[in-house]
Amino acid sequence: MLKRTHACGEITEEHIGQEVTLNGWVDTRRDLGGVVFIELRDRSGLMQIVFNPEANKELHELSSKLRNEFVIGVKGIVAFRPEDNINKNLKTGIFEIHPTDMEIMNVSKTPPFEIKDDLNVDETVRLKYRYLDLRRHRMQEIIQLKHNVSKFMRDYLDERGFYEIETPILTKSTPEGARDYLVPSRVNPGTFFALPQSPQIFKQILMVAGLEKYFQIARCFRDEDLRADRQPEFTQLDVEMSFVEREDILDLMEGLMVGLIKKIKGIDIPRPIRRLTFDESMNMYGSDKPDTRFGMELIELTDVMAESSFSAFADIAKRKGKVKALKLDKMASSMTRNQLDMLRKQAVKFGAKDLTWFIFNEDGTVKSPIAKFFKEEEIERIKSVAKAENGDILLIAGDSLKVVANVLGRLRLEFGKKLNLIDESKYELLWIVDFPLFEWNENEKRWDPQHHPFVMPQLDKLHYLETDTPEKCVADMYDLVLNGFELGSGSIRIHKKEIQQKMFELINIDEEVIKQKFGFMLNAFEYGAPPHGGIGLGLDRILMIFAGTDNLRDVIAFPKTNTASCLMSDAPNTVDDAQLKELHLRVTHNPNKEESGKSQN
Repeated sequence: MLKRTHACGEITEEHIGQEVTLNGWVDTRRDLGGVVFIELRDRSGLMQIVFNPEANKELHELSSKLRNEFVIGVKGIVAFRPEDNINKNLKTGIFEIHPTDMEIMNVSKTPPFEIKDDLNVDETVRLKYRYLDLRRHRMQEIIQLKHNVSKFMRDYLDERGFYEIETPILTKSTPEGARDYLVPSRVNPGTFFALPQSPQIFKQILMVAGLEKYFQIARCFRDEDLRADRQPEFTQLDVEMSFVEREDILDLMEGLMVGLIKKIKGIDIPRPIRRLTFDESMNMYGSDKPDTRFGMELIELTDVMAESSFSAFADIAKRKGKVKALKLDKMASSMTRNQLDMLRKQAVKFGAKDLTWFIFNEDGTVKSPIAKFFKEEEIERIKSVAKAENGDILLIAGDSLKVVANVLGRLRLEFGKKLNLIDESKYELLWIVDFPLFEWNENEKRWDPQHHPFVMPQLDKLHYLETDTPEKCVADMYDLVLNGFELGSGSIRIHKKEIQQKMFELINIDEEVIKQKFGFMLNAFEYGAPPHGGIGLGLDRILMIFAGTDNLRDVIAFPKTNTASCLMSDAPNTVDDAQLKELHLRVTHNPNKEESGKSQN
């Protein structure tokens, strides 16, 4: 075998006149009047190989057999390209190889798409032939980016005394929010392992075990409905520390993210990172993961509407609901009634009962479907509170804060993009703190944990656990947000058995279930559990932002589709009857055998 001495992208002026051996794939082949030019590609870049019949007739004839994606080895002399053949867009574009030997290591069928970055091909084809898609320079850059990000994280935490510790992939099913992926046990018939949604319980037990500073770049699994920024299996940086308070963890993670953005993107982010409480974020931006790279904050009109003549909004205000507005600067003349009606339909789709508006025309007149219900001075007060000017539009929604925030928050993002208000070159980190500990589940008529049941209430609100007002409990919890994406969540954890049991009771987990699902954890808390806390950051989501894509599948080597399937390997798939019998399972619905009326036993 012609074994490489250099990578294609490593050739420099120092190698001029030297003999080198390169290995790689044929990227392109051009025959220009007898002289054949091959662009050879490996993960480091491209190198031009020139087969001239006058220099070596035998090799020139062999080059006629080459096609795109053939795997070859080439030995030859490094030379400068002629000036009229220089490619200034390529870092090795001033060099070429004059071959003295070549080996065709393997041939290739014609690929279903070209291996190039400006690819215009359906994503399902890319995913089916992922091994070809990953040959593209853009995809290999992303794989390298993930390596660089992971290495920075490991080095940063290692320098601060953290141990990297693995936790089990096969564990027990616990009620943590999303559905578990289950794995049947062959040696314990009728029982199941679950794949971890996160290493939450094990990392807390590591703190009980006295390890004090743990991290892991962990694989996590959630059987949930997918979208562009979710996958059934994903990677997170998991961190846990003992004998700490919230400020210790925020300071550690600020240092990590600020350093990472500087290392990867070359951008300086000032510290401390801005903080907003959950209530502030929802009221200002309509989101607990706001994009703060642009303004357009929501405008509070509840008090104004409470005193207005319009009974619909006045009643909402009196019922402790919210009336808020989104101001569209200088859009009165450009937005049509049809467009406003479409926004109304969109708002209803987002959960609002309605969306209305005030148009303040340049000539001082006002248009609104509800203007007739307001006195002139009331409209002037709305205009003043909103700091609206002639030419502006106010979009107004009234309902619970959750509904109003969702509707106007989503419209804010939409208009931020439409009006080019977002500086895509900016990186804005933000902490969201002081979350409610619980949220009311109207369907089940019970309290659910806002995050998970192991979050410690803030100590000055701890007494509300013992009252009938758990909604007043504030979680000692924090989310890290970057450019409108939640990178991760963390909290100070409950480390006392009696508080943990009270949490389980409040969210209506039966005592027998508590014992079955969490008994080993509560038992551990009886043996001197230290105060501790931590955070998990979504590594794939960080990469998605760094890579400038809005699709998580672009930054995962072998992702799943929106139906949680792998087009390349055809997973998930059925298994044969013998395997099912070993696992003591029977499949009652098998799409592959429906036509024959058979079932697997």
